[in-house]
Amino acid sequence: MRLFTAVLPPPAALAELGAEVDRLTALPGAGRLRWTRPEGRHLTLAFLGEVDEDLLPELTERLGRAARRHPAHGLRLSGGGRFGDRVLWTGVEGDRTALTRLAASVAAGARRAGVPVEERPYKPHLTLARAGRTARVDLRPYAAVLAGFTGRDWRTHELTLVRSRLPGSGVPGEQPRYETLRAWPLDG
Repeated sequence: MRLFTAVLPPPAALAELGAEVDRLTALPGAGRLRWTRPEGRHLTLAFLGEVDEDLLPELTERLGRAARRHPAHGLRLSGGGRFGDRVLWTGVEGDRTALTRLAASVAAGARRAGVPVEERPYKPHLTLARAGRTARVDLRPYAAVLAGFTGRDWRTHELTLVRSRLPGSGVPGEQPRYETLRAWPLDG
């Protein structure tokens, strides 16, 4: 099964972000982007990829331990940027150090459970849109609009393990479906 770990912003923060995304979708070329649905918006901590179900008990035990070692912390969605002309995102402010430590702990726990997790610097962000492989869209105007966005402060209280079901119909624009498998309170 295809898995990732995440922090899920609260509904009020997602509603604010949704209003900002509505502004972005009115810009020229927005129809050529695949916009993340509101229910799919999250802050990925570690992408785990395809995980054998036999590893799930050990993985969930280690993720629970990671959650118990880290405190709830304050965050806010703010600003934005792009990864080339492929991905548009909003950033994260607040206790980024605590979020980065949580991400590192989650990745280490997954590795100890036998799940290979790529080692790279963690860049907290929430993906808003992706350009298709052939559709070239200049994302700079979108990032410029996002530069002034500052959402409300909120506290992250839990770590979530999410299953991603990739689209299989071949319908253009179809997006993955996400299913929360387990969530743990941050207790540290």
